[in-house]
Amino acid sequence: MMFPSETCFGVFLASQMCIGFVGNSLLFGVYVYFFLFQPHLKKPIDSIFIHLTFVNALAIIFTLIPDALFSFGVKRFVDDVSCQTVMFLFRVARGLSICTTSLLSTFQAITISPTNSKWARIKFNLSAWIFPSLFCFWIINILIYSSLFKTVEAKSNFTLMGHGYSHVYCQNVHDGSHNSGSYFSVIIIRDLLFVAVMIYTSLYMVNLLYKHHRRVQHVLRPCLSSQASSEHKATRTILLLVACFVFFYCSNDIVTLYSFYIYEKIPRLEGVSAVLSSCYPTICPFLLIKNNTIISKFLSSFY
Repeated sequence: MMFPSETCFGVFLASQMCIGFVGNSLLFGVYVYFFLFQPHLKKPIDSIFIHLTFVNALAIIFTLIPDALFSFGVKRFVDDVSCQTVMFLFRVARGLSICTTSLLSTFQAITISPTNSKWARIKFNLSAWIFPSLFCFWIINILIYSSLFKTVEAKSNFTLMGHGYSHVYCQNVHDGSHNSGSYFSVIIIRDLLFVAVMIYTSLYMVNLLYKHHRRVQHVLRPCLSSQASSEHKATRTILLLVACFVFFYCSNDIVTLYSFYIYEKIPRLEGVSAVLSSCYPTICPFLLIKNNTIISKFLSSFY
């Protein structure tokens, strides 16, 4: 028998999934339209936004659909192969979201850096590094999570005991101690590396914005402020994205680690982890739409 609270939670998950998927799909379509049919409006950074909205949409779908179905009382949904595929796609998409957000922050930091900075040498050839970087991100994450096809299986018992990773429909083949240390070490190193890059480039951009603000106040030249206003607005948007990502990423990791080490697994806790994991990809497109004047005007022309 399904309790009303589980139904309400399932409705919440389904609503979050619809909002996030529609938002990312809409923004993805707009960027692709500009990229193909309005080349005078596109910027090199738009290709990063296209990739980010795509992987965010994937992460939302493969994160929230299983948890929403489980909340609605669907107990048998996937077999071993389907479970492995869903977990693989979710983990790869989440990993790509981390890598792409880090690339986005780095790209913008180099873009707004002064010509006498240490990044000036690569500033004008920066766009040539975008697609090779994204390709490397795919390879890295596919290699990291390919082991899921050997270590994950569909749950046979929904009252799961013992340490290890547990999803609403999936579980570790082993008890969590077998080869889990090296596997988690690779993931932690990857995550710490990209989060550290995000934080470093964000602090660098905050410092540049602060210096610019002081310079404008002292010089009192309105034209100086207006020339850089669009670039600084984009920088503030990316800083907001990074802040949201770090907050929800850390919150989700705390819940995930707690769930990994507790002896008796709590299905609702797995649902909370799914919500936290999907908050950033859900919010991301709306922050981008709100702070992009061209996209806002383009979308407003349809209503």
